[in-house]
Amino acid sequence: MDNMLRTSDILDESNPILRKENIDVTFPLDDKTKKTINDMLEHLYYSQIEEYSKKYDLRPGMGLAAPQIGINKRFFVVCHEETENNFKNYILINPKMISHSEELIYASEGEGCLSVNRDVEGIVPRYARVTFTGYDLEGKEIKYRAREELSIAFQHEMDHLNGILFVDHIDPKNPYKNKDYMREI
Repeated sequence: MDNMLRTSDILDESNPILRKENIDVTFPLDDKTKKTINDMLEHLYYSQIEEYSKKYDLRPGMGLAAPQIGINKRFFVVCHEETENNFKNYILINPKMISHSEELIYASEGEGCLSVNRDVEGIVPRYARVTFTGYDLEGKEIKYRAREELSIAFQHEMDHLNGILFVDHIDPKNPYKNKDYMREI
């Protein structure tokens, strides 16, 4: 816990690193990259448990992409609370979205981002279901199908790898544009 990734290690939306091109990761991974990925997951896990998020002053988050901690490489992690205090970790290195549903959804509370330290009104259209491929820590090919909240998280983190923040999807003049064509979750 002493060397834990802190809120202050996460770049703010004003940092140009978040908009830079991110390069593919090469395998085998070095120990530093493996440790970074584990540190990212640990941060997300503790941030979602109230006792720890208060103790360590962590903003709750379920996903984190490499550029958010200043690494311009193509990987992200998601720590998803499937049931009360039961989390599943996802690691996606060099991810690709290979298919998606026609149906669009949006998060009723709005999307949040550990790099956007302000309240943002509006909806972000996302696919209800997505399939991603990528690689795990050992360089083995993996495939994940994600639905609903997890689908939103995967798309949000993938955007980071393409230099896009969720706020870019919101029309400032009409933040709830096309809401009637999407399902709220």
